[in-house]
Amino acid sequence: MVGRPFTPPLSDGFLLGSDTLGRDILSGIIHGSRVSLFVGLAATVAALAIGLVVGGVAGFFSGRVDNALMRLTEIFQTIPSFVLAIMLVAVFQPSLASTITAIAVVSWPPIARLARAEFLAKRNLEYVSAAVSAGRPGWDIALREILPNALPPIIVMASLGVATAILLESAISFLGLGDPNLASWGYMIGVGRTVIRQAWWMSVFPGLAIMVAVLAINLLGEGLNDAISPSQRGGAKA
Repeated sequence: MVGRPFTPPLSDGFLLGSDTLGRDILSGIIHGSRVSLFVGLAATVAALAIGLVVGGVAGFFSGRVDNALMRLTEIFQTIPSFVLAIMLVAVFQPSLASTITAIAVVSWPPIARLARAEFLAKRNLEYVSAAVSAGRPGWDIALREILPNALPPIIVMASLGVATAILLESAISFLGLGDPNLASWGYMIGVGRTVIRQAWWMSVFPGLAIMVAVLAINLLGEGLNDAISPSQRGGAKA
């Protein structure tokens, strides 16, 4: 829907107002949600895959392999996530793929450390020892015995990481480093900041969309944590 530029909210059929070109802000928020949510989910899945491989290998084999992989993880953690993401996006051509890659690269270290801790805690349990005694190969034990039991807390962390990924994508797009052909919530805020005195709604409503999405995902993560770990929930109530 296109109308008069800078139409205030609840005027001329525009529920949330219009932008500098007369485009409906509500339609832009709905359209931008596809980009923001897709980047958040895709980057988290990629970070989860990297973190599981690095952390799982480090925790299962320990020793020198563990030391080498954990030093690599610490190198990534010493660099501020947002700064590293901006650097990576700036190096490559701004696109959806580069944004997802940059966010995944800065998001996997916490998952790797948690995966390592879970593998270390479970590699000496009785069912693992029984599998070793049966002569099963190490990769089979790691994938079929340890990984399924280590996944619940990792999945909870990954679900919370979606919210962080959305915030990072919004910040990258706000700075104009996102895909110029796709409009996300961060991009809408970045466009609206130049006319915030004339049309405050151009920045406020996309910002509220980010806030609601992040809050909803965090609440979902907490609910998932309670569902997966009922014993912890009971202990907290006691």
